[in-house]
Amino acid sequence: METFIEELKWRGLYFDAIENTDKHLSDAKRVGYIGFDPTAPSLGIGNLVQVILLRHFQNAGHQPIALIGGATGMIGDPSGKSDERKLQSTEQIEFNIKKIKSQLGKFLDFKGQNPVILANNYDWYSGMGVLDFLRDVGKLLTVNYMSAKDSVKSRLETGISFTEFSYQLLQGYDFHVLNNKFNCSVQLGGSDQWGNITTGIEIIRRVSGKEAYGITSPLVTKADGSKFGKSEKGNIYLDREMTSPYAFYQFWLNCSDEDARNFIKIFTFREKEEIEKLIAQHEEAPHKRLLQNILAEDLTLMVHSQEDLDLAKKASEILFGKATKATFEGVSEEQLDEILTGVPKFDIARTDLEQGVPLFDFLAAKTGIFASNGEIRRAIKGNALQINKERIQDEQISIDTSYLINDRYLIVQNGKKKYFIVRAV
Repeated sequence: METFIEELKWRGLYFDAIENTDKHLSDAKRVGYIGFDPTAPSLGIGNLVQVILLRHFQNAGHQPIALIGGATGMIGDPSGKSDERKLQSTEQIEFNIKKIKSQLGKFLDFKGQNPVILANNYDWYSGMGVLDFLRDVGKLLTVNYMSAKDSVKSRLETGISFTEFSYQLLQGYDFHVLNNKFNCSVQLGGSDQWGNITTGIEIIRRVSGKEAYGITSPLVTKADGSKFGKSEKGNIYLDREMTSPYAFYQFWLNCSDEDARNFIKIFTFREKEEIEKLIAQHEEAPHKRLLQNILAEDLTLMVHSQEDLDLAKKASEILFGKATKATFEGVSEEQLDEILTGVPKFDIARTDLEQGVPLFDFLAAKTGIFASNGEIRRAIKGNALQINKERIQDEQISIDTSYLINDRYLIVQNGKKKYFIVRAV
Protein backbone atom coordinates (compact mmCIF):
# COMPACT_ATOMS: atom_id res chain seq x y z
CA MET A 1 0.00 0.00 0.00
CA GLU A 2 1.34 3.43 -0.96
CA THR A 3 2.19 5.92 1.74
CA PHE A 4 0.47 9.31 1.85
CA ILE A 5 3.42 11.06 0.22
CA GLU A 6 3.76 8.37 -2.45
CA GLU A 7 0.08 8.91 -3.26
CA LEU A 8 0.68 12.65 -3.59
CA LYS A 9 3.71 12.13 -5.83
CA TRP A 10 2.01 10.06 -8.54
CA ARG A 11 -0.96 12.41 -8.50
CA GLY A 12 1.24 15.47 -9.04
CA LEU A 13 0.27 16.85 -5.63
CA TYR A 14 3.74 16.78 -4.07
CA PHE A 15 6.27 19.60 -4.18
CA ASP A 16 8.43 19.40 -1.06
CA ALA A 17 8.47 18.17 2.54
CA ILE A 18 10.45 18.57 5.73
CA GLU A 19 12.95 15.73 6.14
CA ASN A 20 11.50 12.56 7.71
CA THR A 21 7.89 13.68 7.22
CA ASP A 22 7.05 10.44 5.39
CA LYS A 23 8.46 8.37 8.29
CA HIS A 24 6.58 10.50 10.81
CA LEU A 25 3.30 9.83 8.98
CA SER A 26 4.04 6.11 8.63
CA ASP A 27 4.71 5.58 12.34
CA ALA A 28 1.24 6.45 13.66
CA LYS A 29 -2.01 8.30 13.08
CA ARG A 30 -1.15 11.99 12.94
CA VAL A 31 -2.99 15.32 13.01
CA GLY A 32 -2.34 17.81 10.22
CA TYR A 33 -3.85 21.10 9.11
CA ILE A 34 -4.35 23.48 6.23
CA GLY A 35 -5.44 27.09 6.66
CA PHE A 36 -8.07 28.84 4.54
CA ASP A 37 -8.20 32.62 4.77
CA PRO A 38 -11.70 34.01 4.12
CA THR A 39 -10.60 36.59 1.54
CA ALA A 40 -13.65 35.92 -0.68
CA PRO A 41 -17.20 34.59 -0.14
CA SER A 42 -16.18 31.36 -1.86
CA LEU A 43 -13.25 29.06 -2.31
CA GLY A 44 -11.95 28.87 -5.86
CA ILE A 45 -10.75 25.80 -7.70
CA GLY A 46 -7.19 26.73 -6.72
CA ASN A 47 -8.27 26.30 -3.08
CA LEU A 48 -9.90 23.03 -4.07
CA VAL A 49 -6.39 21.56 -4.49
CA GLN A 50 -5.81 22.13 -0.76
CA VAL A 51 -9.22 20.71 0.17
CA ILE A 52 -8.38 17.60 -1.84
CA LEU A 53 -5.00 17.42 -0.11
CA LEU A 54 -6.79 17.37 3.27
CA ARG A 55 -9.15 14.66 2.05
CA HIS A 56 -6.26 12.46 0.91
CA PHE A 57 -4.71 13.03 4.35
CA GLN A 58 -7.99 11.90 5.93
CA ASN A 59 -8.30 8.92 3.58
CA ALA A 60 -4.79 7.85 4.64
CA GLY A 61 -6.07 7.44 8.20
CA HIS A 62 -4.87 10.73 9.66
CA GLN A 63 -6.97 13.43 11.29
CA PRO A 64 -7.23 16.71 9.39
CA ILE A 65 -7.87 20.20 10.72
CA ALA A 66 -9.40 22.83 8.45
CA LEU A 67 -8.33 26.12 9.98
CA ILE A 68 -10.40 29.15 9.00
CA GLY A 69 -8.32 32.32 9.17
CA GLY A 70 -10.82 34.60 10.88
CA ALA A 71 -7.86 36.60 12.22
CA THR A 72 -5.27 36.16 9.47
CA GLY A 73 -7.94 36.99 6.87
CA MET A 74 -7.99 40.48 8.38
CA ILE A 75 -4.26 40.86 7.72
CA GLY A 76 -3.57 39.28 4.33
CA ASP A 77 -0.84 36.82 3.39
CA PRO A 78 1.94 38.47 1.32
CA SER A 79 2.98 35.09 -0.13
CA GLY A 80 2.85 35.19 -3.92
CA LYS A 81 1.61 38.80 -3.90
CA SER A 82 3.45 41.78 -5.39
CA ASP A 83 1.17 44.37 -3.77
CA GLU A 84 -0.61 44.92 -0.46
CA ARG A 85 -4.00 43.25 -0.13
CA LYS A 86 -7.04 45.44 0.39
CA LEU A 87 -8.30 45.01 3.93
CA GLN A 88 -11.87 43.77 4.30
CA SER A 89 -14.48 44.73 6.88
CA THR A 90 -15.20 42.47 9.86
CA GLU A 91 -18.74 41.97 8.55
CA GLN A 92 -17.49 40.84 5.14
CA ILE A 93 -15.01 38.43 6.69
CA GLU A 94 -17.72 36.92 8.92
CA PHE A 95 -19.95 36.47 5.86
CA ASN A 96 -17.09 34.83 3.96
CA ILE A 97 -16.39 32.46 6.87
CA LYS A 98 -20.00 31.18 6.90
CA LYS A 99 -19.89 30.50 3.17
CA ILE A 100 -16.51 28.74 3.30
CA LYS A 101 -17.53 26.56 6.25
CA SER A 102 -20.55 25.29 4.34
CA GLN A 103 -18.38 24.52 1.31
CA LEU A 104 -15.83 22.54 3.32
CA GLY A 105 -18.66 20.40 4.65
CA LYS A 106 -19.30 19.11 1.13
CA PHE A 107 -15.84 17.63 0.68
CA LEU A 108 -14.57 16.53 4.08
CA ASP A 109 -15.88 13.92 6.51
CA PHE A 110 -16.91 15.50 9.81
CA LYS A 111 -18.37 12.32 11.35
CA GLY A 112 -16.10 9.32 10.64
CA GLN A 113 -13.36 7.65 12.71
CA ASN A 114 -10.95 10.50 12.02
CA PRO A 115 -13.36 13.43 11.54
CA VAL A 116 -12.22 16.83 10.34
CA ILE A 117 -11.72 19.36 13.11
CA LEU A 118 -12.93 22.81 12.11
CA ALA A 119 -11.07 25.63 13.90
CA ASN A 120 -10.87 29.42 13.60
CA ASN A 121 -7.73 31.30 14.59
CA TYR A 122 -9.82 34.31 15.62
CA ASP A 123 -10.68 32.26 18.72
CA TRP A 124 -7.17 32.64 20.17
CA TYR A 125 -6.29 36.06 18.78
CA SER A 126 -9.49 37.92 19.72
CA GLY A 127 -8.58 37.93 23.42
CA MET A 128 -4.88 38.64 22.92
CA GLY A 129 -3.69 42.24 23.31
CA VAL A 130 -0.99 43.75 21.11
CA LEU A 131 1.49 43.84 24.01
CA ASP A 132 0.85 40.17 24.80
CA PHE A 133 1.42 39.28 21.15
CA LEU A 134 4.66 41.25 20.91
CA ARG A 135 5.99 39.79 24.18
CA ASP A 136 4.87 36.19 23.71
CA VAL A 137 5.11 35.76 19.95
CA GLY A 138 7.17 38.63 18.55
CA LYS A 139 10.17 37.69 20.70
CA LEU A 140 10.33 34.18 19.26
CA LEU A 141 11.88 35.15 15.91
CA THR A 142 14.36 37.75 14.74
CA VAL A 143 13.69 40.29 11.99
CA ASN A 144 16.66 38.75 10.13
CA TYR A 145 14.96 35.33 10.15
CA MET A 146 11.64 36.73 8.98
CA SER A 147 13.19 38.96 6.28
CA ALA A 148 14.94 35.97 4.71
CA LYS A 149 11.60 34.34 3.78
CA ASP A 150 10.79 34.58 0.07
CA SER A 151 7.34 36.04 0.76
CA VAL A 152 9.01 38.99 2.52
CA LYS A 153 12.32 39.20 0.64
CA SER A 154 10.58 39.69 -2.71
CA ARG A 155 8.67 42.65 -1.30
CA LEU A 156 11.44 44.51 0.52
CA GLU A 157 12.40 46.62 -2.51
CA THR A 158 8.85 47.55 -3.51
CA GLY A 159 7.64 47.88 0.07
CA ILE A 160 5.76 45.77 2.59
CA SER A 161 3.73 47.04 5.55
CA PHE A 162 4.38 45.84 9.09
CA THR A 163 0.87 44.35 8.91
CA GLU A 164 1.76 41.90 6.14
CA PHE A 165 5.31 41.47 7.46
CA SER A 166 3.79 40.10 10.68
CA TYR A 167 1.61 37.55 8.84
CA GLN A 168 4.17 34.75 9.11
CA LEU A 169 4.27 35.23 12.89
CA LEU A 170 0.51 34.75 13.04
CA GLN A 171 0.52 31.64 10.86
CA GLY A 172 3.53 30.25 12.69
CA TYR A 173 1.81 30.79 16.03
CA ASP A 174 -1.32 29.07 14.65
CA PHE A 175 0.75 25.92 14.14
CA HIS A 176 2.01 26.19 17.73
CA VAL A 177 -1.54 26.59 19.13
CA LEU A 178 -2.85 23.62 17.11
CA ASN A 179 0.16 21.59 18.22
CA ASN A 180 -0.66 22.31 21.86
CA LYS A 181 -4.42 21.90 21.56
CA PHE A 182 -4.75 18.93 19.18
CA ASN A 183 -1.21 17.51 19.03
CA CYS A 184 -1.11 18.70 15.41
CA SER A 185 2.35 17.90 14.04
CA VAL A 186 1.99 18.45 10.29
CA GLN A 187 1.08 21.52 8.25
CA LEU A 188 0.15 21.19 4.59
CA GLY A 189 -0.21 23.88 1.96
CA GLY A 190 0.79 25.19 -1.44
CA SER A 191 4.45 25.67 -2.30
CA ASP A 192 4.09 29.42 -1.70
CA GLN A 193 3.42 28.59 1.98
CA TRP A 194 6.83 26.99 2.60
CA GLY A 195 8.16 30.03 4.45
CA ASN A 196 5.11 30.28 6.70
CA ILE A 197 5.19 26.54 7.39
CA THR A 198 8.86 26.53 8.39
CA THR A 199 8.22 29.56 10.61
CA GLY A 200 5.61 27.54 12.50
CA ILE A 201 7.98 24.59 12.81
CA GLU A 202 10.66 26.92 14.22
CA ILE A 203 8.27 28.45 16.76
CA ILE A 204 7.19 24.99 17.98
CA ARG A 205 10.82 23.92 18.30
CA ARG A 206 11.76 27.04 20.28
CA VAL A 207 8.75 26.99 22.61
CA SER A 208 8.34 23.27 23.34
CA GLY A 209 11.31 21.52 21.75
CA LYS A 210 8.94 19.29 19.75
CA GLU A 211 9.50 18.17 16.17
CA ALA A 212 6.96 19.33 13.59
CA TYR A 213 6.68 18.68 9.86
CA GLY A 214 5.38 20.16 6.65
CA ILE A 215 4.34 19.12 3.15
CA THR A 216 3.69 21.40 0.19
CA SER A 217 1.90 20.83 -3.09
CA PRO A 218 2.82 22.57 -6.35
CA LEU A 219 0.84 25.60 -7.44
CA VAL A 220 -1.23 24.19 -10.28
CA THR A 221 -0.83 25.94 -13.62
CA LYS A 222 -2.08 25.16 -17.09
CA ALA A 223 0.14 23.64 -19.75
CA ASP A 224 0.42 27.04 -21.48
CA GLY A 225 1.77 28.56 -18.27
CA SER A 226 -1.34 30.60 -17.50
CA LYS A 227 -2.72 30.74 -13.97
CA PHE A 228 -4.95 27.84 -13.03
CA GLY A 229 -8.48 28.71 -11.97
CA LYS A 230 -8.70 31.71 -14.29
CA SER A 231 -10.96 31.93 -17.32
CA GLU A 232 -11.68 34.84 -19.64
CA LYS A 233 -14.32 35.92 -17.11
CA GLY A 234 -12.07 35.62 -14.04
CA ASN A 235 -11.79 33.13 -11.19
CA ILE A 236 -13.69 29.84 -11.20
CA TYR A 237 -15.44 29.64 -7.84
CA LEU A 238 -17.16 26.78 -6.01
CA ASP A 239 -20.16 28.96 -5.16
CA ARG A 240 -22.94 28.68 -7.76
CA GLU A 241 -23.80 32.38 -7.42
CA MET A 242 -20.25 33.37 -8.39
CA THR A 243 -19.64 30.70 -11.04
CA SER A 244 -22.70 28.91 -12.40
CA PRO A 245 -22.65 25.08 -12.44
CA TYR A 246 -22.81 25.27 -16.26
CA ALA A 247 -19.76 27.58 -16.48
CA PHE A 248 -17.98 25.34 -13.94
CA TYR A 249 -18.76 22.26 -16.06
CA GLN A 250 -17.57 24.01 -19.23
CA PHE A 251 -14.26 25.00 -17.62
CA TRP A 252 -13.25 21.35 -17.23
CA LEU A 253 -14.78 20.32 -20.55
CA ASN A 254 -12.68 22.87 -22.41
CA CYS A 255 -9.28 22.14 -20.88
CA SER A 256 -6.46 20.95 -23.13
CA ASP A 257 -5.47 17.30 -23.48
CA GLU A 258 -2.23 17.88 -21.57
CA ASP A 259 -4.05 19.63 -18.74
CA ALA A 260 -6.72 16.90 -18.66
CA ARG A 261 -4.02 14.23 -18.17
CA ASN A 262 -2.73 16.14 -15.13
CA PHE A 263 -6.07 17.27 -13.72
CA ILE A 264 -7.60 13.75 -13.75
CA LYS A 265 -4.93 12.76 -11.20
CA ILE A 266 -5.12 15.93 -9.11
CA PHE A 267 -8.86 16.58 -8.92
CA THR A 268 -10.49 13.15 -8.94
CA PHE A 269 -10.24 10.33 -6.43
CA ARG A 270 -10.09 7.59 -9.05
CA GLU A 271 -7.40 4.98 -8.42
CA LYS A 272 -4.04 4.93 -10.21
CA GLU A 273 -4.77 1.85 -12.34
CA GLU A 274 -8.10 3.23 -13.51
CA ILE A 275 -6.60 6.62 -14.36
CA GLU A 276 -3.80 5.01 -16.38
CA LYS A 277 -6.40 3.05 -18.38
CA LEU A 278 -8.47 6.18 -18.99
CA ILE A 279 -5.43 8.11 -20.20
CA ALA A 280 -4.57 5.25 -22.58
CA GLN A 281 -8.15 5.21 -23.91
CA HIS A 282 -8.02 8.97 -24.36
CA GLU A 283 -4.80 8.72 -26.38
CA GLU A 284 -6.46 6.27 -28.78
CA ALA A 285 -9.22 8.75 -29.64
CA PRO A 286 -8.37 12.27 -28.36
CA HIS A 287 -11.18 13.81 -30.42
CA LYS A 288 -13.73 12.13 -28.13
CA ARG A 289 -12.29 14.14 -25.18
CA LEU A 290 -12.83 11.27 -22.75
CA LEU A 291 -10.73 12.78 -19.95
CA GLN A 292 -12.38 16.19 -20.25
CA ASN A 293 -15.84 14.65 -20.03
CA ILE A 294 -14.89 12.62 -16.95
CA LEU A 295 -13.35 15.66 -15.28
CA ALA A 296 -16.40 17.80 -15.99
CA GLU A 297 -18.77 15.13 -14.66
CA ASP A 298 -16.75 14.15 -11.57
CA LEU A 299 -16.04 17.73 -10.47
CA THR A 300 -19.52 19.13 -11.17
CA LEU A 301 -21.02 16.25 -9.21
CA MET A 302 -18.56 16.72 -6.33
CA VAL A 303 -18.93 20.50 -6.08
CA HIS A 304 -22.59 20.89 -7.07
CA SER A 305 -25.19 18.12 -7.56
CA GLN A 306 -26.56 15.48 -9.92
CA GLU A 307 -29.30 17.90 -10.95
CA ASP A 308 -26.73 20.56 -11.82
CA LEU A 309 -24.67 18.03 -13.76
CA ASP A 310 -27.74 16.90 -15.73
CA LEU A 311 -28.58 20.51 -16.58
CA ALA A 312 -25.00 21.28 -17.60
CA LYS A 313 -24.95 18.27 -19.93
CA LYS A 314 -28.31 19.29 -21.35
CA ALA A 315 -26.98 22.81 -21.89
CA SER A 316 -23.97 21.44 -23.77
CA GLU A 317 -26.29 19.36 -25.92
CA ILE A 318 -28.38 22.45 -26.65
CA LEU A 319 -25.39 24.54 -27.65
CA PHE A 320 -23.11 22.02 -29.29
CA GLY A 321 -24.93 18.72 -29.73
CA LYS A 322 -27.90 17.30 -31.59
CA ALA A 323 -30.62 18.75 -29.39
CA THR A 324 -34.32 18.73 -30.24
CA LYS A 325 -37.27 20.63 -28.83
CA ALA A 326 -37.69 17.84 -26.28
CA THR A 327 -34.21 18.63 -24.94
CA PHE A 328 -35.50 21.98 -23.73
CA GLU A 329 -38.38 20.52 -21.75
CA GLY A 330 -37.81 21.13 -18.07
CA VAL A 331 -35.29 23.92 -18.72
CA SER A 332 -36.63 27.10 -17.12
CA GLU A 333 -36.20 30.53 -18.65
CA GLU A 334 -33.73 31.41 -15.87
CA GLN A 335 -31.67 28.31 -16.63
CA LEU A 336 -31.82 29.13 -20.32
CA ASP A 337 -30.47 32.60 -19.55
CA GLU A 338 -27.59 30.89 -17.77
CA ILE A 339 -26.94 28.54 -20.68
CA LEU A 340 -27.26 31.22 -23.36
CA THR A 341 -25.48 34.03 -21.51
CA GLY A 342 -25.68 37.29 -23.40
CA VAL A 343 -28.08 35.93 -26.02
CA PRO A 344 -30.43 38.65 -27.43
CA LYS A 345 -34.04 38.39 -26.24
CA PHE A 346 -37.15 39.45 -28.14
CA ASP A 347 -40.79 39.58 -27.08
CA ILE A 348 -43.89 38.77 -29.08
CA ALA A 349 -47.53 39.08 -28.10
CA ARG A 350 -49.05 35.76 -27.07
CA THR A 351 -52.27 36.78 -28.85
CA ASP A 352 -50.34 36.94 -32.14
CA LEU A 353 -49.01 33.42 -31.63
CA GLU A 354 -52.47 32.15 -30.77
CA GLN A 355 -53.59 33.25 -34.22
CA GLY A 356 -50.37 32.11 -35.91
CA VAL A 357 -47.71 34.41 -37.43
CA PRO A 358 -46.24 33.80 -40.91
CA LEU A 359 -42.54 32.91 -40.65
CA PHE A 360 -41.24 36.06 -42.34
CA ASP A 361 -43.42 38.34 -40.20
CA PHE A 362 -42.35 36.48 -37.07
CA LEU A 363 -38.60 36.82 -37.80
CA ALA A 364 -38.64 40.38 -39.16
CA ALA A 365 -41.67 42.59 -38.50
CA LYS A 366 -42.76 41.10 -35.15
CA THR A 367 -39.39 40.44 -33.47
CA GLY A 368 -36.73 42.15 -35.56
CA ILE A 369 -34.36 39.19 -35.38
CA PHE A 370 -33.71 39.60 -39.10
CA ALA A 371 -33.56 43.00 -40.79
CA SER A 372 -35.19 41.90 -44.03
CA ASN A 373 -36.97 39.07 -45.81
CA GLY A 374 -33.89 38.73 -48.01
CA GLU A 375 -31.74 37.85 -45.01
CA ILE A 376 -34.28 35.23 -43.97
CA ARG A 377 -34.30 33.64 -47.45
CA ARG A 378 -30.50 33.49 -47.48
CA ALA A 379 -30.49 31.80 -44.05
CA ILE A 380 -33.06 29.22 -45.21
CA LYS A 381 -31.18 28.60 -48.46
CA GLY A 382 -27.93 28.11 -46.52
CA ASN A 383 -29.57 25.65 -44.10
CA ALA A 384 -28.69 28.06 -41.28
CA LEU A 385 -32.14 28.81 -39.86
CA GLN A 386 -33.39 26.69 -36.97
CA ILE A 387 -36.26 27.07 -34.53
CA ASN A 388 -36.02 24.98 -31.37
CA LYS A 389 -33.08 23.10 -33.01
CA GLU A 390 -35.25 22.05 -36.00
CA ARG A 391 -34.01 23.23 -39.38
CA ILE A 392 -36.48 25.43 -41.26
CA GLN A 393 -36.77 24.86 -45.02
CA ASP A 394 -40.41 25.75 -45.70
CA GLU A 395 -40.91 29.50 -46.13
CA GLN A 396 -44.70 29.17 -45.89
CA ILE A 397 -45.02 27.94 -42.30
CA SER A 398 -46.60 29.95 -39.51
CA ILE A 399 -45.32 30.15 -35.94
CA ASP A 400 -47.95 29.56 -33.26
CA THR A 401 -48.15 28.54 -29.58
CA SER A 402 -47.31 24.93 -30.42
CA TYR A 403 -43.71 26.08 -30.91
CA LEU A 404 -43.45 27.43 -27.36
CA ILE A 405 -41.19 25.57 -24.93
CA ASN A 406 -42.69 25.31 -21.45
CA ASP A 407 -45.48 27.51 -22.87
CA ARG A 408 -43.11 30.46 -22.51
CA TYR A 409 -40.31 30.80 -25.05
CA LEU A 410 -38.72 29.47 -28.21
CA ILE A 411 -35.19 29.46 -29.59
CA VAL A 412 -34.22 30.85 -32.98
CA GLN A 413 -30.79 29.98 -34.38
CA ASN A 414 -28.98 31.45 -37.37
CA GLY A 415 -25.90 29.37 -38.06
CA LYS A 416 -23.91 27.53 -35.39
CA LYS A 417 -23.38 30.33 -32.89
CA LYS A 418 -26.10 32.95 -33.29
CA TYR A 419 -28.94 32.27 -30.86
CA PHE A 420 -32.02 34.34 -30.05
CA ILE A 421 -34.67 33.84 -27.36
CA VAL A 422 -38.23 34.84 -28.19
CA ARG A 423 -40.65 35.16 -25.26
CA ALA A 424 -44.42 35.15 -25.42
CA VAL A 425 -45.80 38.07 -23.41
